[in-house]
Amino acid sequence: MAPNSAAGFLARYDGLTRRLPGDMARRQEAADILRSFGLPTRRDEAWKYTSLAALDEAHFHEPLTEASGFAAEIEPELAGFADLPRLVFVQGRLDSAQSRLPETAAVHGFAQTADFGVLARPDRDRLVALNTMLAEDGAIIEVPADADAGTLLLVSLGTDMHGTPTAFHPRHAIRLAAGAKLTLIEIFEGKGTYLHNPVTEIVVGTGAKLTHIRLQNESMAAFHLATLYADIAAGAAYEAFTLSIGGQMVRTEIHAHLHGAAGHAALNAAQLLRGTQHSDFTTVVSHDAPGCTSRQTVKHVLAGKSRGVFQGKIEVARAAQKTDGYQMNQALLLTPDAEIDCKPQLEIYADDVKCSHGATVGALDPEQLFYMASRGIPGEDARAILVRAFLAEALDVIENEAARALLDQVIESWWRDAP
Repeated sequence: MAPNSAAGFLARYDGLTRRLPGDMARRQEAADILRSFGLPTRRDEAWKYTSLAALDEAHFHEPLTEASGFAAEIEPELAGFADLPRLVFVQGRLDSAQSRLPETAAVHGFAQTADFGVLARPDRDRLVALNTMLAEDGAIIEVPADADAGTLLLVSLGTDMHGTPTAFHPRHAIRLAAGAKLTLIEIFEGKGTYLHNPVTEIVVGTGAKLTHIRLQNESMAAFHLATLYADIAAGAAYEAFTLSIGGQMVRTEIHAHLHGAAGHAALNAAQLLRGTQHSDFTTVVSHDAPGCTSRQTVKHVLAGKSRGVFQGKIEVARAAQKTDGYQMNQALLLTPDAEIDCKPQLEIYADDVKCSHGATVGALDPEQLFYMASRGIPGEDARAILVRAFLAEALDVIENEAARALLDQVIESWWRDAP
């Protein structure tokens, strides 16, 4: 039997082989990897702070029926995006009735082409192997050269199947040709117990710019395990922000590769956790060309017995002279039982670089709370003000007004519910 949770997924693969689209040889290679090694464990260095043992307790099944009308439940939250094109996925499958295709970008489904791309590494990342083995659908988005595709909404909704846990593994690709522009807003929501294991391939061509805003607000019983690969060409920019607020077990892993001169990557995030939530934000930024810049500002607000994880690695190759890399991780612990694990890393082989990293962990300042109380500000309001001030640096990079308004709304809602 394959170790650590893989056996059930392999059994599902064996039962689905006749209906899965695309290159079965590639899927079989991924299955062989899982049979040999299973899913990651804490013995794997990249997973030392995050255990997937809880997956053993949930026996996931394929979502056999679509949750029709589910998208309508989040329409009030999407009021600020009413006129935008959108792609809606329910349990990993495109819901054409709820979607509106953009005019300036070519969009088709993974189910039609089974385009696995070239960036993902099933041999190195076993969650990618799991996705490669079982992916059925996803969005393939391509923006032509010098086109400004505006803003596109990608909504992913998950749910269980009448109380039975489900699992789905969408395979997305976003590709911008030279000089193209796109703002992509991803929203993940759901209800019940399920596993959402998306893999996303991102290619940003020469001089292109992709702004990628991700709101992970899934069910508090859900597992969200996302892997993204970003390939950034000369003079191109990939600017990402992730707000993680839902899920019982969450991991977002981003691999950004700067392979052209003067490329730029920004991987910013905020995690707001309570109860026994566990959320892991892991990044690897590879500088392989001269004059590139990278920025990472990651904030955690942790309540209850929650646990946040940040692992950030900056790799600078010998050819990547004039690299400018910055990484900062800050955690605010609201309760004594909250926990943060931070592992910043620099691996530098060039000699003309500017790279720095830092980390801070603290609680709300009692003197600031006392000062605000002396000015007549109630305790809960004072705490909320200080938390929002703590998050401001990470949120200030978001220029899209509708996206910023949605994130502000979600943060306010979290604060009302947090202990």
